[in-house]
Amino acid sequence: MACAGERAGIGVTGILERIGLIAGNGNFPLLFLREARARGVEVCVVAHRGETLPEIDEASDGVTWIRVGQVGRMVRAFKKAGVDRAVMCGGVDKVNSLGDLRPDWRGMRLLARVGRSGAKGDDAVLRGLADELSRAGIEVVPSTTFLERLVVGLGRLAGPPIDARVRADIALGCRVLRAIGDLDVGQGVVVEDGHVLAIEAVEGTDAAIRRAADLGQGGAVVVKAAKTGQDMRFDVPAIGPRTIETMAACGARALAVEAGATIVLDDGSVRALADEHGISVVGCDADGSVPDA
Repeated sequence: MACAGERAGIGVTGILERIGLIAGNGNFPLLFLREARARGVEVCVVAHRGETLPEIDEASDGVTWIRVGQVGRMVRAFKKAGVDRAVMCGGVDKVNSLGDLRPDWRGMRLLARVGRSGAKGDDAVLRGLADELSRAGIEVVPSTTFLERLVVGLGRLAGPPIDARVRADIALGCRVLRAIGDLDVGQGVVVEDGHVLAIEAVEGTDAAIRRAADLGQGGAVVVKAAKTGQDMRFDVPAIGPRTIETMAACGARALAVEAGATIVLDDGSVRALADEHGISVVGCDADGSVPDA
């Protein structure tokens, strides 16, 4: 068996517990794995070749590596380990995955079902995967399971207090994201002095920030918020040290994320980098309002 451990751990509820981890890219899967294991929960890891960080091999007792679309292999790994619930942590590069897609029979059946439904976008595929796992007796639970402490609250997280101009740009960014929320386009927008410089698409937040830097005068505001009807089981908005580093390199001055619907990865480093570069990081309401702090 390639999944972590042989014995179930004792979960936070005091019962024997084992959980599956569908690992995508970035540090999110590693954070979940370490937190779950620290709580005594056994984790069965299924990782994606070309996406998941190789460090996950060292952090776990064993990993089942699959190609994007190999849903049958994923289900078999979880069933063999006795997993009845799983989390999805980390994304899959939307551009690279098209060329690396290797669906097995179960994966092709899933894609055909999604196609027949007429639904479009990432969420449709992810919901289809969750439904397929549910048919196999595996419930997909929120990716913030065990990581509630990483969810951003209202107010200032790091950096200097924000001024009226930044508040106005945050409010505009949130209005833009609400307007495009149903289109399943992206979760981020870059605004400067009332002008929308970039809307995040398949390139991701960091690339959108760099694209905006070529259009602005310095001092842009980056806003991230959950999409309309955001399913907290997957694709939860996230920020981390790399986001702050990209903003610093591009001269951006503030980052606003939707409180209660965004996670911060490695908050210690995020705070330190934001303070070092004078970048304000705040949690806002869905309408863009930020408490004074």
